[in-house]
Amino acid sequence: MKREILKKLKEWKSKKGRKPLILRGARQVGKTYILKRFGQETFEKVH
Repeated sequence: MKREILKKLKEWKSKKGRKPLILRGARQVGKTYILKRFGQETFEKVH
């Protein structure tokens, strides 16, 4: 499933001098899912 937020997260990661990431939203809308997927696609190791 392709989501627009993945594109925005990748843009955030590529910014120089970026600020910490805070992901907010209603319950049960996929925040944890999208962060896990972003981590798997972007980094070598994800905890």
